[in-house]
Amino acid sequence: MAGEAIAIPAAVPARRKLSLWRVLSQSMAYVVLIAGFTFTLLPFVYVFLSSFKTNAELRRVPPTFIPESPTLENYVTVISDRQLALHRIFYNSGIVALSRTVLTLLISSFAGYIFARYRFTGRNLFFGMILAQLMIPFQVVMIPLYLLTVKMGLIDTLWALIIPLLIDAYGIFVAKQFVENFPSEILEAARLDGASEFGIYWRIIMPQLGPALASLGILTFMASWNDYLWPLIVITSPEKRTIPLALVWYSTQHGANQGLVLAAAMLTLLPIFIVYFIAQRWIVEQASQSAFK
Repeated sequence: MAGEAIAIPAAVPARRKLSLWRVLSQSMAYVVLIAGFTFTLLPFVYVFLSSFKTNAELRRVPPTFIPESPTLENYVTVISDRQLALHRIFYNSGIVALSRTVLTLLISSFAGYIFARYRFTGRNLFFGMILAQLMIPFQVVMIPLYLLTVKMGLIDTLWALIIPLLIDAYGIFVAKQFVENFPSEILEAARLDGASEFGIYWRIIMPQLGPALASLGILTFMASWNDYLWPLIVITSPEKRTIPLALVWYSTQHGANQGLVLAAAMLTLLPIFIVYFIAQRWIVEQASQSAFK
């Protein structure tokens, strides 16, 4: 009894010290995360607020953070500018981004399913060649890809922004890793029930790849929407310009009016935010599943 009475007071301070250290460490982690989040978000908030400033206020030294006299004049001017043709460039970028995203997801998921569940001659060699694309900068393959695009007769068309970039090595790798972790017994049971191979892929594998495909889709959509170098090479007609090309042209035409350029940039970012907020649940789910696996 006496020994137990002596042991209890000695354990309590140690337990309190451990809980205090845990609270301090978690508090420091939250402080670092909040500081990083604020540091990352601050430039975007400044650009967003600056798009509501007049040109005179934008040139003021020292600069102001919050607009003194907020105005929508910049947005009205950008939307009504016929030279920019905002509806046309949104249409071009939307067609390219959506088409490239959908086709890339279909190709990546199907290729990942084949590499994960089928054994054939040269399987590892072909998969290694696909993964090698991750280590090769785009600038290295840009000229051969351009020559192939010329041979296919796709120059100065929206198809030139879609077809040459459909094979996504990262997407195939992600799909393959997810399919490999899927129970083989379920696939064998589907085959015994008379399901075709394409039916297994479409009805069983595709629903299971939802979180992975959602994350891959957002990355592909953002890459296509923000792509500048490749459209600059293959697009020559003003009516086929995408968002990045139009923004660069607009900034050169209205470089003296920074408010118009900032307003145009904010308008072009709107679809990215919409897509992200719609699919953010699947991004978190994929991250959780990847950490669990």
